[in-house]
Amino acid sequence: MPFTDRLDYVTSMANNLAYALTIEKLAGIRPTERAEYIRVIMAELTRWMSHMASFGWWLNDLGAVMTPMIYALEEREFILDLFEMTSGSRMMCNYMRFGGVVRDLPDEFLPMARELVLDRLPRKVDEFEALVTNNEIVKIRSIGVGVLPRQMALSLGASGPLLRASGVNYDLRRADPYSIYDRFDFKVITRSEGDTYSRYLLRLEEVRQSLRILEQALKQIDDTQPGDILSVRKGWQIRPPKGEVYGRAENPKGELGFYVVSDGTGNPYRYHVRSPAFINLGALGEMCRGHKVADVVAIFGSIDTTMGEVDR
Repeated sequence: MPFTDRLDYVTSMANNLAYALTIEKLAGIRPTERAEYIRVIMAELTRWMSHMASFGWWLNDLGAVMTPMIYALEEREFILDLFEMTSGSRMMCNYMRFGGVVRDLPDEFLPMARELVLDRLPRKVDEFEALVTNNEIVKIRSIGVGVLPRQMALSLGASGPLLRASGVNYDLRRADPYSIYDRFDFKVITRSEGDTYSRYLLRLEEVRQSLRILEQALKQIDDTQPGDILSVRKGWQIRPPKGEVYGRAENPKGELGFYVVSDGTGNPYRYHVRSPAFINLGALGEMCRGHKVADVVAIFGSIDTTMGEVDR
């Protein structure tokens, strides 16, 4: 599990979830009800702060040095506070386990999370949009730049916001529901332009949908039993049956998948990661054709790639 933290090191909670889902699918393990809600809350907080941080880094690359990044990272810090109080770490969280999570939420988590989700984070999204969306320089540098046509996005195996901004309505939370995502009311955001600007606008709407899911999950978790967070005995080594499995989840950057072959022991015989940052990076060359070198920076930033997941 700790290895997954270090793929896209911005989204370690969501990486944990994808791998846990994979092994649970192979071993026939079902997480507890409370653990399911905790996992969704952690995954959507991760999506929110990953998208917001990507805006800051993208605008920094465009030349708005540091100011937008500080605006974005300030809000990320509040979410990292929640991760730290729960897992003990701000980035490499190593929090989820096969069958649930390693420990329950501390008493101060839910009040703080509700205050963020219901008040501060929605306001900050609106503030950020007011600063950026109609900015003349942002529009000139991104509208019509780095267009990825729908068919090319499909041919290259793109996923996540990169694919949906090219007009493909495909989100694993809806297309192949996992965990308890089928209980929540939210929209899959798509756009048809396929350019750098549309990828920004799409992520902006996705953070609002994450808040929508979080609001529902933070309300429904009150109906679960505190302390019931692991469906297998703590410390018990999982030995799945022989076989192979592919598990996946809709990570902030796209489809994170794990292909695992089991020989019946406590460790995988084979193990392959389908990394969305790596796969989506394959579209960079096609999107840059006909543009200037300065545009490459804007296009690359709009893919939202974490190089740790590319190199792994």
